[in-house]
Amino acid sequence: MSSNDTQPADVNHPEGAQIKREERLAAPNLPADDPANSYAAAIKDAAIAALLAGVLGFFFLAIRTDIAPGGLEVTTRWALWIISMIVVFGGRLAISLFFRGGKAKGAGNKVVSAVAVPGLGTWLGRILFAFAVILPFFFVYFFPGRDRQFIDLAILIMTYIMLGWGLNIVVGLAGLLDLGYVAFYAVGAYSFALLATHFDFIGFWIALPLAGILAAFWGMILGFPVLRLRGDYLAIVTLAFGEIIRVVLLNWYEFTGGPDGVSGIPKPTLFGLEFTRGEGGFADFFGLEYDSIQRFIFLYYIIFILAIATNLITMRLRKMPIGRAWEALREDEIACRSLGINTTNTKLTAFSTGAMFGGLAGSFFATRQGFISPESFTFLESAIILAIVVLGGLGSQIGVVIASIVMIGGIELLRNLDFLQAIFGSNFDPTQYRMLIFGLAMVLIMVWKPRGLISSRNPSAIYKEKKAIGADMVAQGEGH
Repeated sequence: MSSNDTQPADVNHPEGAQIKREERLAAPNLPADDPANSYAAAIKDAAIAALLAGVLGFFFLAIRTDIAPGGLEVTTRWALWIISMIVVFGGRLAISLFFRGGKAKGAGNKVVSAVAVPGLGTWLGRILFAFAVILPFFFVYFFPGRDRQFIDLAILIMTYIMLGWGLNIVVGLAGLLDLGYVAFYAVGAYSFALLATHFDFIGFWIALPLAGILAAFWGMILGFPVLRLRGDYLAIVTLAFGEIIRVVLLNWYEFTGGPDGVSGIPKPTLFGLEFTRGEGGFADFFGLEYDSIQRFIFLYYIIFILAIATNLITMRLRKMPIGRAWEALREDEIACRSLGINTTNTKLTAFSTGAMFGGLAGSFFATRQGFISPESFTFLESAIILAIVVLGGLGSQIGVVIASIVMIGGIELLRNLDFLQAIFGSNFDPTQYRMLIFGLAMVLIMVWKPRGLISSRNPSAIYKEKKAIGADMVAQGEGH
């Protein structure tokens, strides 16, 4: 018998945090770097980054082409190009000096550790919940001229919060990397749209649970082919499933309307009262003056209640045996099987539960828009939802809320940054750089907080003492 056979399994095949620990123990004790050399290296690194940004952005920022009556008109924007290089230089220098190794550094090269506030997540969640309850009336009172725009933005953010919580079950709790989550979103939307337009007696409240059930059914259909897959292979199959659904919706013209989509989707009612002008409407029944903002407030509270129900059900499931089975599957599938857990049922329940919430959100999206088409369910939507889950912190409910507000609200906020034209010129349109700023923000967050905005969470099961779980102890959606 060889000597390797007598060694423990974790020595022969170290994984995860054990590899990092062994690398730290094996690393030689090097002397501390000279501060002058560190600053010089940081400045050199920042200068190289600025130079690369200048070269890559020369044809995008420094030169602008427009179609003119006499041909192609070329204009130069040297100020914008130089400012972009300065911004990259300053940002890279700040990262090198203050966030090297993922930890902030203060004077004297001393690491400044983050201060943990006990119960911060609980109180933050309560404050956000209380503010969300009064949010429509807050906008109506303080922003009477733009209340409709802000409430509509709040509805959009709440929709992505619900989608993020649904995907968090699959990725954050069960550890199954799903790149085709938008497929269930589309199934829910088309289920409600087709049922409501072909059957007059089916309204929003009847079609809502049906859309969730159909989406859960398709989640189980996706789960069967990927039972033996993990990691990158699982991601590729889920991506293909999302594209298959979109292509079917696009080409099955007789059933889905193809690229023309489905229009005339009915709006939700409050116990049969429609939010319309005239006799028999909501305002007439309660003796109120008709205002179109009433329908937006009603839509906001519908998605708010759906999102809160998603959160409560998810938190309850996490404390039940099925939730603990999801987390065991995420940490190690082989160990999960050794405990006698049926991994087949565990994966199927994770896919179907997450898909159900995606279908409910899709049904609301259809009734909110009044029109849907396959263009609303592209891979970019799946990428945005997955980015919300990862940036917020895998397994963190409050992290999904914060990430949704920052990402969705931040992107829409760029439409109103007209003051940037005073800096970059009157021809500067901030909406054209939304995805560029969106990508840079994700890179910065991943550099600053590689485990997400909320990098710790309370355990689902408590033994003797309640301790928060660090994100470095949680598998990162690798499906094993």
